[in-house]
Amino acid sequence: MCDCRVSALSDSFDLKFLQDRAAALVEAARRAGADASDAVVAASRSTGVDVRDGHVEESEGAENNALSLRAFVGRRSASVSANMTGDLEQLAQRAVAMAKVSPEDPHAGLAQQEDLAADIPDLGLHDDTELDFATMRDFAIDCETAALAVPGVSKSSGASFGRSLGGSVLAASNGFVGSYRSSRFSLSVSAVAGEASAMERDYDFDSQRHLSDLRGAVEIGTKAGERAAARINPQQVDTQSATVVFEPRMARSLVSHFAGAINASSIVRKTSFLKDNLNQSVFASGVDIVDEPHIPRAAASRPFDAEGVSGKTLSLVQDGVLNHWLLDSSTARALGLSTNGRANRAGSGTAPGSTNLTLRAGQTTQQDMIASIKSGLYVTELIGQGVNMISGDYSRGASGYWIENGELTYAVSEITIAGNLRDMFARLQPANDLDTRHGTNAPTVMIEGMTIAGR
Repeated sequence: MCDCRVSALSDSFDLKFLQDRAAALVEAARRAGADASDAVVAASRSTGVDVRDGHVEESEGAENNALSLRAFVGRRSASVSANMTGDLEQLAQRAVAMAKVSPEDPHAGLAQQEDLAADIPDLGLHDDTELDFATMRDFAIDCETAALAVPGVSKSSGASFGRSLGGSVLAASNGFVGSYRSSRFSLSVSAVAGEASAMERDYDFDSQRHLSDLRGAVEIGTKAGERAAARINPQQVDTQSATVVFEPRMARSLVSHFAGAINASSIVRKTSFLKDNLNQSVFASGVDIVDEPHIPRAAASRPFDAEGVSGKTLSLVQDGVLNHWLLDSSTARALGLSTNGRANRAGSGTAPGSTNLTLRAGQTTQQDMIASIKSGLYVTELIGQGVNMISGDYSRGASGYWIENGELTYAVSEITIAGNLRDMFARLQPANDLDTRHGTNAPTVMIEGMTIAGR
């Protein structure tokens, strides 16, 4: 990154104050008649700037603080939220009154004592580097300028730089108290290539916990411009069955579909096409997928989940075999299992989700993978949400490049790719170009025998 004007904040958020508020809210719930409760208190501050054609279009800053209380009366529960200045006694009384008239859930309740995090690791999730407005503007302008400098790029759809800092505390009547601070810096740009009715758009971005880990503005802008320029004059292809290669950015969506299919909420409701496949082969042999909540500085890391459970690394898929569901306490009880620390706050309760989810790299290079294909599609964009998680049926609009005799030949668009996720997973082959900079990560993947609907 550039040599920018920065300073360090001595203490962005007073976690002790947030902890005191959370503990007071739990105690207020006890006095109001709750059998158990937990409270989340969070504060955040964000700033950002959007530029277009070298000029600032918008700049914004926001500060938010909120607290949320979840109260249990037997197996009934309710959740209420307010800002930091809300009356804690009234909030607790309202939560308990709501819980008393809520429907009973036999699986409701806090995490068990033995599941709670005993130690809270410092994962380096917080960078309190302060940026002035002029520096953020310059990052965005440098990014846009680099995109516009790429031959074939005709204009910009804008560039943005953003920074956010936050602090969060969870306190519960089972004795858990935990807190951590986090930050995020992001930079993105969208470039347009071509003229009139033959224009094509593409983008690039990065988002990291630490400013020093963020990709350079010129790198991001140049990449966005090159992607847009390469899409000029796309063609259609004939409807056929062929091999489809997903670039890493698109392959991540396949991993996200897998995460949805093994989310215990879907397993409990029997709305997942993988509901009967635990401990069975779901992917081809050699395919591994892991979920790791404690990677230092990583995008989706956290020292504990929304229930105070630490969460260990899960080998979700090992050598093609599905080993785990993503569980919180409620879904674990419903399935006769133990939570594995994947709880997220969701509405009035919690729901399972992934952390740093990664499809491990294979042995083949992306170049060799493409070179092995006589005729196929290299996907760089997916459109629409045509995925049925109950049946696994998959159908999405796509664009990218046609592969002919092992080479990318010309841009293609206005096509649809289709298959069934169960079959797609079984045939999925990963390349070795894994990038782990995101919350969900994947290398290039190849899937044989997909349907391509074209002209």
